[in-house]
Amino acid sequence: MNDVQIRSFVGRGFEQNAYLVWRTDGTSAVAIDPGAAAPALVAALDEAGLSLEAILLTHAHVDHVEGLPELVRRAPAPVSLHPGDTQLYTRAADQAAMFGLRIAPLPPVDHELSHGQRLELADLVFEVRHVPGHAPGHVILVLEGEGLAFVGDVIFRSSIGRTDLPGGDFGQLIAGIRSQVFTLPDETTLYTGHGPPTTVGHERATNPFLVPQYGGGLA
Repeated sequence: MNDVQIRSFVGRGFEQNAYLVWRTDGTSAVAIDPGAAAPALVAALDEAGLSLEAILLTHAHVDHVEGLPELVRRAPAPVSLHPGDTQLYTRAADQAAMFGLRIAPLPPVDHELSHGQRLELADLVFEVRHVPGHAPGHVILVLEGEGLAFVGDVIFRSSIGRTDLPGGDFGQLIAGIRSQVFTLPDETTLYTGHGPPTTVGHERATNPFLVPQYGGGLA
Protein backbone atom coordinates (compact mmCIF):
# COMPACT_ATOMS: atom_id res chain seq x y z
CA MET A 1 0.00 0.00 0.00
CA ASN A 2 1.06 3.57 -0.58
CA ASP A 3 1.83 5.77 2.40
CA VAL A 4 -0.99 7.63 4.07
CA GLN A 5 -0.90 11.41 3.91
CA ILE A 6 -2.62 13.44 6.65
CA ARG A 7 -2.98 17.20 6.75
CA SER A 8 -4.59 19.04 9.63
CA PHE A 9 -6.28 22.43 9.42
CA VAL A 10 -6.91 24.43 12.59
CA GLY A 11 -9.95 26.69 12.60
CA ARG A 12 -9.83 29.98 14.45
CA GLY A 13 -12.12 30.51 17.42
CA PHE A 14 -12.58 26.95 18.66
CA GLU A 15 -9.09 25.88 17.50
CA GLN A 16 -10.64 22.73 16.07
CA ASN A 17 -8.70 20.27 13.90
CA ALA A 18 -10.09 19.31 10.52
CA TYR A 19 -8.29 16.58 8.59
CA LEU A 20 -7.67 15.57 5.00
CA VAL A 21 -6.52 11.97 4.45
CA TRP A 22 -5.31 10.30 1.26
CA ARG A 23 -2.81 7.87 -0.23
CA THR A 24 0.43 9.32 -1.57
CA ASP A 25 -0.29 8.26 -5.13
CA GLY A 26 -4.06 8.48 -4.79
CA THR A 27 -6.48 10.67 -6.70
CA SER A 28 -9.12 11.13 -4.02
CA ALA A 29 -9.25 12.01 -0.32
CA VAL A 30 -11.47 11.89 2.75
CA ALA A 31 -12.26 14.94 4.88
CA ILE A 32 -12.89 14.55 8.61
CA ASP A 33 -14.67 17.14 10.76
CA PRO A 34 -14.58 20.23 8.51
CA GLY A 35 -14.75 23.12 10.94
CA ALA A 36 -13.84 26.76 10.43
CA ALA A 37 -10.70 25.87 8.45
CA ALA A 38 -12.70 24.25 5.63
CA PRO A 39 -11.55 26.86 3.04
CA ALA A 40 -7.92 25.88 3.68
CA LEU A 41 -8.87 22.24 3.30
CA VAL A 42 -10.43 22.97 -0.10
CA ALA A 43 -7.30 24.84 -1.16
CA ALA A 44 -5.21 21.82 -0.20
CA LEU A 45 -7.42 19.55 -2.30
CA ASP A 46 -6.90 21.81 -5.29
CA GLU A 47 -3.16 22.08 -4.69
CA ALA A 48 -2.76 18.30 -4.54
CA GLY A 49 -5.08 17.68 -7.48
CA LEU A 50 -7.38 15.49 -5.39
CA SER A 51 -11.11 14.93 -5.58
CA LEU A 52 -13.09 14.63 -2.35
CA GLU A 53 -14.67 11.19 -2.00
CA ALA A 54 -16.35 11.50 1.41
CA ILE A 55 -16.87 13.68 4.47
CA LEU A 56 -16.85 11.84 7.80
CA LEU A 57 -18.03 13.47 11.03
CA THR A 58 -16.91 12.16 14.41
CA HIS A 59 -19.81 14.11 15.94
CA ALA A 60 -22.02 17.12 15.31
CA HIS A 61 -20.89 19.84 17.71
CA VAL A 62 -20.86 23.14 15.88
CA ASP A 63 -17.08 23.53 15.82
CA HIS A 64 -16.79 20.26 13.88
CA VAL A 65 -19.47 21.01 11.28
CA GLU A 66 -19.44 24.80 10.76
CA GLY A 67 -17.35 24.50 7.60
CA LEU A 68 -19.59 21.91 5.95
CA PRO A 69 -21.68 24.31 3.83
CA GLU A 70 -18.56 25.88 2.31
CA LEU A 71 -16.87 22.53 1.79
CA VAL A 72 -19.87 20.88 0.12
CA ARG A 73 -20.40 23.93 -2.08
CA ARG A 74 -16.84 23.88 -3.35
CA ALA A 75 -16.08 20.14 -3.20
CA PRO A 76 -19.35 18.16 -3.21
CA ALA A 77 -19.12 14.82 -1.39
CA PRO A 78 -21.48 12.66 0.69
CA VAL A 79 -21.67 13.41 4.42
CA SER A 80 -21.69 10.59 7.02
CA LEU A 81 -22.76 10.92 10.68
CA HIS A 82 -23.90 8.57 13.46
CA PRO A 83 -27.68 8.89 13.98
CA GLY A 84 -27.16 9.49 17.69
CA ASP A 85 -26.08 13.03 16.79
CA THR A 86 -28.97 13.82 14.44
CA GLN A 87 -30.54 16.25 16.91
CA LEU A 88 -27.28 18.10 17.40
CA TYR A 89 -26.83 18.29 13.64
CA THR A 90 -30.30 19.62 12.93
CA ARG A 91 -29.88 22.22 15.68
CA ALA A 92 -26.44 23.40 14.62
CA ALA A 93 -27.72 26.97 14.20
CA ASP A 94 -28.92 26.94 17.82
CA GLN A 95 -25.54 25.63 18.94
CA ALA A 96 -23.83 28.44 17.06
CA ALA A 97 -26.13 31.03 18.63
CA MET A 98 -25.02 29.88 22.09
CA PHE A 99 -21.56 31.18 21.18
CA GLY A 100 -22.81 34.32 19.46
CA LEU A 101 -22.18 32.86 16.00
CA ARG A 102 -24.19 32.30 12.85
CA ILE A 103 -23.65 29.47 10.39
CA ALA A 104 -25.15 28.64 7.02
CA PRO A 105 -27.67 25.77 6.83
CA LEU A 106 -25.98 22.38 6.89
CA PRO A 107 -26.37 19.97 3.97
CA PRO A 108 -28.39 16.78 4.46
CA VAL A 109 -26.62 13.76 5.92
CA ASP A 110 -26.21 11.16 3.19
CA HIS A 111 -25.08 8.10 5.16
CA GLU A 112 -25.43 6.85 8.74
CA LEU A 113 -22.38 5.57 10.60
CA SER A 114 -22.72 2.55 12.88
CA HIS A 115 -20.49 0.78 15.38
CA GLY A 116 -18.32 -1.86 13.74
CA GLN A 117 -18.89 -0.55 10.24
CA ARG A 118 -15.99 -0.70 7.75
CA LEU A 119 -15.75 2.12 5.23
CA GLU A 120 -13.65 1.63 2.10
CA LEU A 121 -12.92 5.13 0.81
CA ALA A 122 -10.08 6.59 -1.25
CA ASP A 123 -8.12 3.32 -1.03
CA LEU A 124 -8.36 3.53 2.77
CA VAL A 125 -10.34 1.39 5.21
CA PHE A 126 -11.88 3.04 8.29
CA GLU A 127 -13.36 1.09 11.18
CA VAL A 128 -16.15 2.98 12.95
CA ARG A 129 -16.29 2.71 16.76
CA HIS A 130 -19.15 4.36 18.67
CA VAL A 131 -17.83 6.19 21.74
CA PRO A 132 -20.57 8.34 23.31
CA GLY A 133 -20.16 10.51 26.38
CA HIS A 134 -18.96 13.76 24.84
CA ALA A 135 -21.82 13.59 22.35
CA PRO A 136 -24.46 10.84 21.97
CA GLY A 137 -23.43 9.87 18.46
CA HIS A 138 -19.68 10.36 18.76
CA VAL A 139 -17.55 7.89 16.83
CA ILE A 140 -13.85 7.38 16.37
CA LEU A 141 -12.42 6.35 13.02
CA VAL A 142 -9.64 3.76 13.11
CA LEU A 143 -7.58 3.57 9.92
CA GLU A 144 -7.07 -0.15 9.51
CA GLY A 145 -3.53 -1.40 9.11
CA GLU A 146 -2.02 2.07 9.58
CA GLY A 147 -1.66 2.40 13.36
CA LEU A 148 -3.69 5.57 13.66
CA ALA A 149 -7.16 6.77 14.57
CA PHE A 150 -9.17 9.98 14.40
CA VAL A 151 -10.74 10.38 17.83
CA GLY A 152 -12.54 13.73 17.68
CA ASP A 153 -13.24 15.02 21.17
CA VAL A 154 -13.16 11.68 23.02
CA ILE A 155 -9.58 12.03 24.24
CA PHE A 156 -6.83 14.62 23.91
CA ARG A 157 -3.19 14.78 24.90
CA SER A 158 -3.39 14.71 28.73
CA SER A 159 -7.13 15.38 28.74
CA ILE A 160 -10.55 14.03 27.72
CA GLY A 161 -13.65 15.51 26.10
CA ARG A 162 -15.95 17.67 28.18
CA THR A 163 -19.18 16.04 29.34
CA ASP A 164 -21.14 19.07 30.57
CA LEU A 165 -22.79 19.78 27.22
CA PRO A 166 -26.27 18.41 26.31
CA GLY A 167 -26.06 14.66 25.85
CA GLY A 168 -22.77 14.37 27.73
CA ASP A 169 -22.11 11.57 30.22
CA PHE A 170 -18.81 11.26 32.08
CA GLY A 171 -19.18 7.59 33.02
CA GLN A 172 -20.13 6.68 29.49
CA LEU A 173 -17.11 8.53 28.08
CA ILE A 174 -14.66 6.85 30.46
CA ALA A 175 -16.14 3.41 29.69
CA GLY A 176 -15.88 4.13 25.97
CA ILE A 177 -12.22 5.15 26.25
CA ARG A 178 -11.53 1.89 28.11
CA SER A 179 -13.34 -0.34 25.61
CA GLN A 180 -12.75 1.43 22.29
CA VAL A 181 -9.55 3.50 22.57
CA PHE A 182 -7.40 1.64 25.08
CA THR A 183 -8.02 -1.64 23.24
CA LEU A 184 -5.95 -0.27 20.36
CA PRO A 185 -2.18 -0.97 20.39
CA ASP A 186 -0.13 1.43 22.53
CA GLU A 187 1.75 2.72 19.49
CA THR A 188 -1.47 3.85 17.78
CA THR A 189 -1.33 7.56 16.95
CA LEU A 190 -4.47 9.45 17.95
CA TYR A 191 -5.41 12.47 15.85
CA THR A 192 -7.55 14.62 18.11
CA GLY A 193 -10.24 17.22 17.57
CA HIS A 194 -8.21 19.88 19.38
CA GLY A 195 -4.49 20.12 20.09
CA PRO A 196 -1.59 17.89 18.99
CA PRO A 197 -1.68 14.17 18.21
CA THR A 198 -0.88 11.70 20.95
CA THR A 199 -0.65 7.93 21.34
CA VAL A 200 -2.65 5.30 23.17
CA GLY A 201 0.39 4.36 25.24
CA HIS A 202 1.12 7.93 26.29
CA GLU A 203 -2.44 8.49 27.46
CA ARG A 204 -2.65 5.12 29.18
CA ALA A 205 0.47 5.97 31.20
CA THR A 206 0.09 9.70 31.87
CA ASN A 207 -3.41 11.07 31.26
CA PRO A 208 -4.47 12.55 34.63
CA PHE A 209 -8.15 11.72 34.00
CA LEU A 210 -7.35 8.07 33.40
CA VAL A 211 -4.40 7.01 35.54
CA PRO A 212 -5.16 5.85 39.10
CA GLN A 213 -2.18 7.50 40.77
CA TYR A 214 -3.48 10.85 39.49
CA GLY A 215 -7.03 10.19 40.65
CA GLY A 216 -8.34 8.55 37.49
CA GLY A 217 -9.45 4.97 37.10
CA LEU A 218 -7.92 3.38 34.00
CA ALA A 219 -4.41 1.98 34.12
